[in-house]
Amino acid sequence: MAILQELLGRFTYAGILLVLLLGSLGVPIPEEMPIVAAGILSHEGLMQWWLALPVCLLGVLSGDVTLYWIGRRWGEAVLRWRVVRWVLTPERAKWLTEAYREHAMKTVATARHVAGLRAAAFLTAGIARVPFWKFLVADAAAAAVSVPLVFALAYLFTNRVTAILADVHRVEHWVALAVLIAVTAAVVVYVVRSNRRVPKGSERS
Repeated sequence: MAILQELLGRFTYAGILLVLLLGSLGVPIPEEMPIVAAGILSHEGLMQWWLALPVCLLGVLSGDVTLYWIGRRWGEAVLRWRVVRWVLTPERAKWLTEAYREHAMKTVATARHVAGLRAAAFLTAGIARVPFWKFLVADAAAAAVSVPLVFALAYLFTNRVTAILADVHRVEHWVALAVLIAVTAAVVVYVVRSNRRVPKGSERS
């Protein structure tokens, strides 16, 4: 059992890191989902919180830094990449570049918390050649607030989360039953009305 828990723990850390990295790179995975999972797993003893929390921070920051250096290395050429065009159009890149010229660190910190904008914003930060230290300080400061907060809430309220999920499943069952009853009633009403509308002559024939 101890060996199984150790293996589960190791793969869990790597899994959380990988999911956060993919989410940071633009894959449509909510950042909060793996962080909440890490908090719950830590509460249940499947992860060590003092290791899981740094892994979460490393996961979100590693993807952000990767996007920055891709933009800095290839510049505006990345705008021609098909995969990049999904998240970053020339118009959006121009708008973000102007925002970086006026408020570089504020734009980085804000973009980190805007779903659907983060990947585009961090690529543009590299393209616009925002100084790396400014990018890293602003991004790390924003992550140092949001990531521990989400992690702590999941850790402290694991029992509430479990109860909520159980209630959701109960509600889903009642909703399914209600829908089934409604559909059955509609079919019965339709059949009864259809029989009433049948002409008497057609019944004889």
